[in-house]
Amino acid sequence: MGSYISNQVHFVWATKDREPLIKPGWRERLHGFLGGILDKKKCHLLAAGGVDDHVHVLASLSATVSLAEIAGALKANSSRWIHETIPGTENFQWQEGYGAFSVSKSAEPRVANYVRTQEEHHSRQSFQDEFLALLEKHKITYDDRYLWV
Repeated sequence: MGSYISNQVHFVWATKDREPLIKPGWRERLHGFLGGILDKKKCHLLAAGGVDDHVHVLASLSATVSLAEIAGALKANSSRWIHETIPGTENFQWQEGYGAFSVSKSAEPRVANYVRTQEEHHSRQSFQDEFLALLEKHKITYDDRYLWV
C-alpha cells in the first residue's frame, strides 16, 4: 500500500524589520517563483499573496519533505532570486522565523481566498495584528521578546 497524505500548510513570513521592500511591480513574479520552488520539492502551490512587507503561501506538501525543509527552501531560494533578478534589492532579507499553520481540506478554499486578497485585508489590519491573530487562532504559545526578530 502506498502513502496517502493530505497536508496543506499556510506559511507566513516577513521581510527583515518588516521593511516595505516587496514592490507591486515584481510581487506576482515572486509568487510564481515560490510556486516553482514548491514544484521542485514535489509540493504544490495552492495560493500565494502578500503585501510590501510579508508573504503568504498556501501549499500542499508531499510526503517526502518536512515543513521546515520547505520553509527554508522557500525563503533561501526566493531571497537569492530577488537579489539576482530585481535591481536595487541588494539589502533585501527575510526575517529569521516564519509561521506555518495546518489547514484542513475543507478550509482550503477559504484560506486560499484569504491568501490571495492580502492587499484588501491589510487595508484594515496590520501585519503584526494579523500574525498575532493567526497564532492565537491556532493556539500557538509565543514569547513577545522573540516574536518580531
